[in-house]
Amino acid sequence: MQARVIAAFPAAVYLELRVPAEAGSATEPRVVAVVSSDAVRLPNAIVVVAASRERPFHAVREGSDAFIGDGRVEMEGLQVRVRRWWDPSAVLGALPVTALSRGVRALENALDAAGGTAGCGLAGHPDPLLLARHCAGGELADAVEAAERIVGLGPGLTPSGDDILAGLLVSLRLVGGAVRHGGTAVWLADWLGAAVTADAGTRTTALAATLLHCAAGGQAGAEVAAVLRAVAGQEPPAPAVRRLLSAGHTSGADLAWGVLAGCRATLRLATETAREERFPRELQRLRREQPFPRGDDPPRPPERLRRDRRATA
Repeated sequence: MQARVIAAFPAAVYLELRVPAEAGSATEPRVVAVVSSDAVRLPNAIVVVAASRERPFHAVREGSDAFIGDGRVEMEGLQVRVRRWWDPSAVLGALPVTALSRGVRALENALDAAGGTAGCGLAGHPDPLLLARHCAGGELADAVEAAERIVGLGPGLTPSGDDILAGLLVSLRLVGGAVRHGGTAVWLADWLGAAVTADAGTRTTALAATLLHCAAGGQAGAEVAAVLRAVAGQEPPAPAVRRLLSAGHTSGADLAWGVLAGCRATLRLATETAREERFPRELQRLRREQPFPRGDDPPRPPERLRRDRRATA
């Protein structure tokens, strides 16, 4: 398939596929990243063996033509043949709510120790906070409104608003899919993902739109996936958090903000669902011990309480 180089850097080259506009999301990822071995590994990345210090992309020019297909990438000054594939969907395994609670606390502590998300590009902006609050409350309509307001918000190839949304979406989907009672979080990810990707192609950069599509489908960059595995207790959180925060100018902090918001929302929603499921079971147990009387008579206390009252009378 024909493509065009839309950006070239020492550690990465970004290629946009030439597809008709009416093709829609069926052609995602529309932007493919070709990155050096020491670069940030985005979910749409092809990783070459050479490190950035070897200048593997020095001959690639922005605006030049390229070809992607048949297991290879060809562009001016570079030819890449794919040798093996990698899966950008992190596998977290089954996760009890109590384990998620510990994982969220560990993530919070690691972020605090690493300087937190103070470098977030939308620090002080109200909409990310509103988005996090509405997600934690399971308030879909309000969450969608807040999410749509930050699509494309911020400068650069991946605006801060899109990075926050990507971190939020992928954590809602993957952590929600792993934790027991996480169905509401996955439901939120479904609807939020559909909302923010519907017109992302006209509201943000081509690269950011592709990364939103990836996140909505549960595909995470290697650095984000490592943080999610740390939340699941599969690896130490501190080094994973440091690697993520070092990504880009503000992208790492923006992604971390979204991941933390998604994990917190998933924990709260799963806890509420578990509590709601426990209450009917407890009510049924009480009914077995002391069935409610029919008619308008008030319910009588269980026999053991009547005995206690006689003993203290």
